[in-house]
Amino acid sequence: MYTFKQFIFAVFAHAKEVFMKEIKFVWGYLKGKKAVFFIGLLLTVFTSVIVIVNPYLSKILVDDVIKGSHREWLLPVLGAMTLVVLLKTSAFMLKVVCMEQASQHMLMAVRNEIFMKVQTQDLSYFDKVRAGDIITRATGDLEYLRHFVAFITYVSVETIVTFVSALVMLTSVNIWLTLAMLAVLPFIVLTTVLYSKKVFPIYKSIRQKLSQLNIGATENISGNRVVKAFAREEYEKEKFDKMSQEFKHENMRAAYAWQRIVPVIDFLAQFLSFITILVGGAFVIIGKISIGELTLFTSLTWALSTPMRNVSGLLNDMQRFYASADKVIEICESEPSIKDAPHAIDTKERMHGKVEFRNVSFSYANEKIIDDLSFTIEPEETVAIIGPTGSGKTTITNLIARFYDVDEGQVLLDGVDVRERTLSSIHKAVSIATQDVFLFSDTIDGNIAFCSPEMELEQVKECARLACADGFISKMPDGYDTIVGERGVGLSGGQRQRIALARAIAAIPSVLILDDTTSAVDMETEKQMQYNLHHLPFYCTTILIAQRISSVKNADKIIVLEKGKAQIGTHDSLMRTNAYYRKVCELQDVPDMPPFEGERGDL
Repeated sequence: MYTFKQFIFAVFAHAKEVFMKEIKFVWGYLKGKKAVFFIGLLLTVFTSVIVIVNPYLSKILVDDVIKGSHREWLLPVLGAMTLVVLLKTSAFMLKVVCMEQASQHMLMAVRNEIFMKVQTQDLSYFDKVRAGDIITRATGDLEYLRHFVAFITYVSVETIVTFVSALVMLTSVNIWLTLAMLAVLPFIVLTTVLYSKKVFPIYKSIRQKLSQLNIGATENISGNRVVKAFAREEYEKEKFDKMSQEFKHENMRAAYAWQRIVPVIDFLAQFLSFITILVGGAFVIIGKISIGELTLFTSLTWALSTPMRNVSGLLNDMQRFYASADKVIEICESEPSIKDAPHAIDTKERMHGKVEFRNVSFSYANEKIIDDLSFTIEPEETVAIIGPTGSGKTTITNLIARFYDVDEGQVLLDGVDVRERTLSSIHKAVSIATQDVFLFSDTIDGNIAFCSPEMELEQVKECARLACADGFISKMPDGYDTIVGERGVGLSGGQRQRIALARAIAAIPSVLILDDTTSAVDMETEKQMQYNLHHLPFYCTTILIAQRISSVKNADKIIVLEKGKAQIGTHDSLMRTNAYYRKVCELQDVPDMPPFEGERGDL
């Protein structure tokens, strides 16, 4: 059985264990505004202490001025009471400004940290965490952190200081009446502890439901064309309504839980007035206290009852803060699995573009995609990669750019393992244009010059010409200043691919990777693009991933991927020896095919 002292220590120990991590996190991001925050807290202490002055002056007014013979004190006492009100109002306004400055500073610092963490995460992170969840953490969750700094802290300090100040004042006047008023305190503490245990799981659930709601909304907005194409508006509406109903239900659960405790605490707090009048009146009758002292007690009843009422609201806000801070901390403390080695080589000079795979194996979710793969691509070679869906073509490009790390073996750039190079030097040397093109909501000029915003317009136009994009861009009303809609809305698939290719060329890479970049362009444009890629104004190694034989047949080497294995050769040799390559050639009616010399398998 706990004694009261043990109970209080247990409550504080639990609070320290639960909230210390979150409070330390917020404190760390107040750097630069800690002094302002402390000034706000000091002003809070000042305004909380000064509230007991006027009730004390009221006691003097009743006992010494009205009942006593010191009528000359009337104006000075009233003047002092007016001055107290002015000081309290001024200090309160300044306090709010200080707390708001500190909270907004912290909010900006944490938001920037979240953004930087997201920018530096590797692709495996985004395989597990969805965009809607990140948005929830960077908006709704962060707002609860700001609310903690701007409101919860000063209200907590105000509650404690006001309660203690009033308690000291009342105890100095009459300890027995004060103890009678405090009889309700253990019941309030017990009620709030029981409430805390019940409501915290609800707030965690609310936070999860909000995240699901944001994820659903984000995916639906991004995929609105697919929804319309399949006439699934009603289905998506019902799905979103279900998530919204679940979010509403959890919020109502929290509201009901809170409303059950508020009347109890309000009743107990209001009970103080009853005790003051009953016991205080009896004390006046028997001569234990004066009428002025009773006036002091009745004036300060709110200074005890209001902090008691604040407890439930503060506890409510603290539970929300804890649930949100936990998620924000999770993203801020996350570290990318792929990062620079302690002594990574940061190559400043331009790389030659030699790529080598040595006995490379790689798996996604325990499913082996590449198995003991080895090949070498010499500088300035053009190498094509072809294979069935899921054979690992895009995986090879991801390993070269070190978006993922190999399970076994080595990937080398210019003879150095990519894990021994800095990520910035790799990404400067390797440029990728993908089939699934992402364009920013910016001008075409801005999208092409993304890697180098200071690039001159003539250089941008030259990159567009090499990507066969200058023709259709120049015909647009605003030319290169045309604003591209989100994700390239308003452009055809082929136009988006050519802008993406121009962006990749603009990086002047040592290794240029084109992942099915010509899939949406016509044959004539593709032929011109191939010619331009063979006549770039800078040397680079080119890796083509494609399914069109017309795109790959003129490559110096062709790598055919099947079931994690690879066969390397030229167009002519693979037509004679590789069953998959031969089958693709037959399906695409490639002319003048030589006799097949290998095992035909499923042909």
